[in-house]
Amino acid sequence: MCPEINKQLLTHRVVVIGAGIGGLTAGALLARRGYSVLVLDQAFVPGGCASTFKRRGFTFDVGATQVAGLELGGIHQRIFQELEIDLPTATPCDPACAVFLPGETEPINVWRDPEKWAKERQRQFPGSEPFWQLMTTLFNASWRFQSRDPVLPPRNLWDLWQLISAVRPDTLITLPFTFMTVGDALRGYRLYDNQRLRTFLDLQLKLYSQVDADETALLYAATALGVSQEPQGLFHLKGSMQVLSDRLVAALEKWGGKLLMRHSVEQIQVSRGKVTGVEVRNQKTGQVWTESADEVVANVTAQNLVKLLGNQAPKGYQRRVDKLPPGSGAFVIYLGVDQNAIPAGCPPHLQFLYDYDSEIGENNSLFVSVSQPGDGRAPEGKATIIASSFTDTRLWWQGSQEDYDQLKQDYTQEAIARLGQYFDLTPETIIHQETATPRTFAYYTGRHQGIVGGIGQRVPTFGPFGFATRTPINHVWLVGDSTHPGEGTAGVSYSAFTAVRQIQVI
Repeated sequence: MCPEINKQLLTHRVVVIGAGIGGLTAGALLARRGYSVLVLDQAFVPGGCASTFKRRGFTFDVGATQVAGLELGGIHQRIFQELEIDLPTATPCDPACAVFLPGETEPINVWRDPEKWAKERQRQFPGSEPFWQLMTTLFNASWRFQSRDPVLPPRNLWDLWQLISAVRPDTLITLPFTFMTVGDALRGYRLYDNQRLRTFLDLQLKLYSQVDADETALLYAATALGVSQEPQGLFHLKGSMQVLSDRLVAALEKWGGKLLMRHSVEQIQVSRGKVTGVEVRNQKTGQVWTESADEVVANVTAQNLVKLLGNQAPKGYQRRVDKLPPGSGAFVIYLGVDQNAIPAGCPPHLQFLYDYDSEIGENNSLFVSVSQPGDGRAPEGKATIIASSFTDTRLWWQGSQEDYDQLKQDYTQEAIARLGQYFDLTPETIIHQETATPRTFAYYTGRHQGIVGGIGQRVPTFGPFGFATRTPINHVWLVGDSTHPGEGTAGVSYSAFTAVRQIQVI
C-alpha cells in the first residue's frame, strides 16, 4: 500500500543535493509522501553516473550499464509502484557477464538460471562446489534479511528496532561469517591456491566491492555474486540508463517536487548541530543564495559531504573519512562502431583480464558493455561498445597537462589494442571514439577526485560497520554508493528508501 500524503508535511522543506539515482529516488519518494522537495544538481542532465550522452546518433551510458532490482519485489519495482509510474522496459542479462581469463578464448558465463550456472562453475572450477554452496546459503539468508528492510548500521533506537525486527532464526546462520573475507573462506575449503578460481573472483568482486577476494567481506560477496541469478538478476534497459532517471524526474514533478540542474550546493549550513539550509550557486548566472531546509539529503560521496560541511563536520566523522583507503576511479572508452565489428552471438556484458602481472596495475582488465540490435543505443546497422578499467585516481591529478594528455593517450591506445583482440576494430569500423578519466567524472558529477563505485566493502566498512544514512548532523542524510555500494542503481535506491523511512519517523 502506498502511504497517504500528509498535507501538514508540505511545509516541511527537504533539499536534496545531487540528482543521481539515489537523490532522485529520495526526492520522488519524499514528494510522494507529502514533503516539499527541491533537488539540486550541478550537472547538465540528471542521472549522475547512470546518465547518458549522445554523439552522432549513438547513445552512451556514462557509467552504470546494468540494472538490478526490477524483478517482482525488487527495490526498483517497489519504489516505482509507490510512485505510480511504470517500470522501464528491460531484458534480463543472460549471461550476466562472460568472463575471459588471460590466454583463454572460452568465457566463463555467469548464467541467470541457477542450475545452468551451477553446471558452468562445476565445469570451470572442479572441486569448488562446497565453496559455492556456502555462498548460496549465505546469499539466501542475507537476501531474506534484506527484504525485511533492516537499517544498517543503526544509529538510534528506531534504527536498532528496524534491524532487530528483520532478524529471524535463519539470519543467525550468517553470524559466524561476519568477520570473514572471501579469501578466508577459500582457505577454509583449501581453494586459495586455485589461481584460476581466485582470479575469476577477484575480477567479479572488483566490479561490486571495489576490492579483491582477500579484502572483500564474505557476507557482502555472497550477495554481490548471487544477485545475477533468478528470481533476481541483472537487466539491460531499452533506450538507455537515462530512462531510469527520466522516470524518476517525472515522478518527482508529478508529486510536486522541483528539480534544478546547473545549480551547485557550495555549503551545508548548520547551527547548534542541526541543519538550517544550503548555500546554492546558479552555474549559469553565478548568483548565490541560501535555501532554507528542514532536512538535507546528500546524494554525494562521504568525502564530498565532509567538504560541504566544512568546519561543521564532526571531528570523528571527518577522521573516519580521511582514513578511508583511496577510492577507485575509472578510465572509460566509448566507441560507436559498425555492427560488423561485433562478433556473432556477443553477450551484452563481458569482462577481460589480459595479464596476471600486477606490475601493470589495474589497467590490465576491462569491463565491456555492448549495445544490442533494437535497444535504442545505436542507429540501425551500428552498435556501441563501452569499456572501462579501474584506475588509481591519484595518477590523473598529478603532473602537468602534458602528463595528463600522455596518460590518457596511453590508456586509449592500450584499450583499443586489447579490445581489438575480440572486436573487429579498424579505422573503417570505428565511427566515433571518446574517452573519460577520473577528471572527466569529477567535472561532470562533482564526485571527489572522480571516484566511482563507492567505498570498498572490506570487513570494517561493509553493512553493520559501514557509513550510515543517518549522519552525526541532525537532519542531514547521506545516500548513494557511500552508504550502499556495489549493487549499482539498486543499492543507491535502497539507501534512499532507508533515508526516507528515517525522515518520516522524526
